[in-house]
Amino acid sequence: VQLVESGGGLVQPGGSLRLSCAASGFTFSVYYMSWVRQAPGKGLEWVSTIHRDGSTTYYADSVKGRFTISRDNAKNTLFLQMNSLKSEDTAVYFCAQTPPRVVAGPRGQGTQVTVSS
Repeated sequence: VQLVESGGGLVQPGGSLRLSCAASGFTFSVYYMSWVRQAPGKGLEWVSTIHRDGSTTYYADSVKGRFTISRDNAKNTLFLQMNSLKSEDTAVYFCAQTPPRVVAGPRGQGTQVTVSS
């Protein structure tokens, strides 16, 4: 399993970012895929999960209505569109091969998202 995240950066509160995750080494289309994050000094937090075929999505209450998860099975890529970002969204974001609301599982090296003015 190889998962490589990209798209993180520094953004002002209220701004947007789009994260991507390139997957390889497994059959991407048969797995639920998730985003989890880890804020400074805190443990892993589940953010969002998408069904194998993209038909169903799940979100933590803290991001519902602001974040959108999606996938392109033809390109083995997972996305997270993040809008209306808040300072509390600052964290390292990981792409993970996990079912809904699960943080433990194969994940990438992460991409840093910093929300600050």
